[in-house]
Formats: sequence, structure tokens, C-alpha cells
Amino acid sequence: MHRRTLLAGLSTVPFLSACGGDSTKFQRYSGPPVTQIQVHKAQREMYLISGDKVVRDYKVALGGNPVGRKQFEGDGRTPEGLYYINRRNPNSAYHLSLGISYPNDQDRVFAESLGRKPGGDIFIHGRAGKDGGRQDWTAGCVAVTDPEIEEIYAMVGTGTPVFLMP
Repeated sequence: MHRRTLLAGLSTVPFLSACGGDSTKFQRYSGPPVTQIQVHKAQREMYLISGDKVVRDYKVALGGNPVGRKQFEGDGRTPEGLYYINRRNPNSAYHLSLGISYPNDQDRVFAESLGRKPGGDIFIHGRAGKDGGRQDWTAGCVAVTDPEIEEIYAMVGTGTPVFLMP
């Protein structure tokens, strides 16, 4: 797929922080609703989709051990399967972040059957200067640039399906 810029509905909204300063971290989006997110791990691509149209796509960084599905806490893998955006963190250590509903019941049962913990706290997040210049560096999350997570944060709501594919 080709990189698309269908962001006519995205605009920066000044936000007064608790310190009294302005921040352009929070944006407003009035374009087509994002109905699903697809992450194609092998291609390091993430697509925001409305219906059957790609609204926006991004290059991503993954967990430091990205091949295969996440199985256990600390394995450095990014999950695979169907999950949902289940929370929004405006105070993320990684600029902004959107929580992914990993682990699901199947992930928990698998890990526990082997006496392990499945892990958790998987997010789509920014970099906040923490990538050290490496391609795949997260603990299992999906990372984009800080300006990109600002767009994504404005465009994606809680409950949006996230398809994480090999």
C-alpha cells in the first residue's frame, strides 16, 4: 500500500497544561471514523482503516524480538491476533499511548498452562526519544513517532479493533 495523507480533518487544538503553557500534543480529527487498525508486523506497517479504505498508514517499530506471537512476560514480542483499544493515556512516558487489550483469555490460559505470566501493558505509543535509533526496541508495543501518535490518538477511539498480523 502507498503512504496516504487523507488528513484534511486533522487540526491542532491548543491545550492548556496544568502548568499554564500551551501544548499542541492534542489534536482534533473530523475525518472518516477509524473502524479498525491493522498492524502487519513483517512489513513494519500500521494502517488506520475506515470501512474498506486506508485513511492513514505508518512505519512502526515493534518488540525487540518481533518474530512470532507474544507468549510470556518479558519475551520482547508483539502480540498477534485480534485485540481492541481499551484505554487512552495522555500522560504516557512515550508521549501519548493507546492501550491494546492484550492479554485476552486465550493468551492467559496458554501462558498459565506453562506456569508463566502472559505479560501486559501493550500499547501503540510514541517514542519520546527512547528508541536509541534501533528499528525494534519496545517491550512488545507498537511505536510510531511522536507527531504520528498525536494523529493516531486524535483519530482512534476506545473499542477500535486492532488486528496484529505476522
